[in-house]
Amino acid sequence: MDAFYASVEQRDHPEWRGKPLVVGHDEERGVVAAASYEARKYGIRSAMSSVKAKQLCPELIFAPLRMIVYKSVSNHIHEIFHEYTDIVEPIAFDEAFLDVTENKKGIKLAVDIAKEIKQRIRKDLNLVASAGVSYNKFLAKIASEYRKPDGLCTIHPNQAQTFIDQLPIEAFWGVGKVTAKKMHELGIHKGAQLRTSSPEYLTLQFGKAGILYYNFARGIDLRPVETERERKSVGCETTFEHDLVIKSSIIIELYHVAQELIHRLDKSDFKGYTLTLKIKFNDFTQKTRSISQDHPLITLQEILPLSKELLKEVDLTDHPIRLLGLSISNPWEEIPIRGYRQLSFKFK
Repeated sequence: MDAFYASVEQRDHPEWRGKPLVVGHDEERGVVAAASYEARKYGIRSAMSSVKAKQLCPELIFAPLRMIVYKSVSNHIHEIFHEYTDIVEPIAFDEAFLDVTENKKGIKLAVDIAKEIKQRIRKDLNLVASAGVSYNKFLAKIASEYRKPDGLCTIHPNQAQTFIDQLPIEAFWGVGKVTAKKMHELGIHKGAQLRTSSPEYLTLQFGKAGILYYNFARGIDLRPVETERERKSVGCETTFEHDLVIKSSIIIELYHVAQELIHRLDKSDFKGYTLTLKIKFNDFTQKTRSISQDHPLITLQEILPLSKELLKEVDLTDHPIRLLGLSISNPWEEIPIRGYRQLSFKFK
């Protein structure tokens, strides 16, 4: 969620402003949910263990998670969005895409809409937002991250290719640490180098995502802003009070996670064809394994044996397990793609 939660806490507690703060619990098994910009200077980031965060910054302030408050603030911000357009796609509590090709106030320039929204958020909620303005989701997303906090960046169509060419590959949407490392090994460090790669070569190296990277390198992203997003997966995970080391204990806990997954699948009426196992070890390294079938996976009698098969693919020797998770993805229907002039907002 970036710094959203932390910013709300500093807003509501003036004595914490300007100080390193994280949202989370100060305990052995605690995890950082969000870190203020002051905390980030120490190398603290979300998903880091609370113990590690305290080692990096002994004077670190821990604020308890207040989801009801964050949701209320997010709802207020979305009310502001809807004063300008009803084509709003929430990404999370702290982020959304807006299509302002047509807007309720008849404002000609998207950048002027972004400025007004930023001002409203500051005035009404005493919070800072960063905004990115461009002609598609990919570029709007990149722009929203470019000058944060309190940023406003516009990428015009006639400037897009120059901007993308100099962009570090790590900044591309969908390129994580593992993918970035592989791209570096292939001699791809910036957008310009990515653009020289053929779609066939990128597909060979990165699968279906290769076409996405090929298009992104050319400023192409035809996905629309979707007011109602199709559910792509259903999952659940459990963080254990004590690390799991005994095989029988791991199997028992895997059974409980699978039961919870079945409950959530039934509740959401979701049907998918791919099962993914997620394992996080006590050193916070993570492994995932997936398997797909030619029919929907909806019963415990099928999901549990497949989960055990996936578990066999992971080396558990001398690797105590902190977290187990299961998810079902790959729904039958996919949403068609198109695109228009768009904004991306990241709350700070």
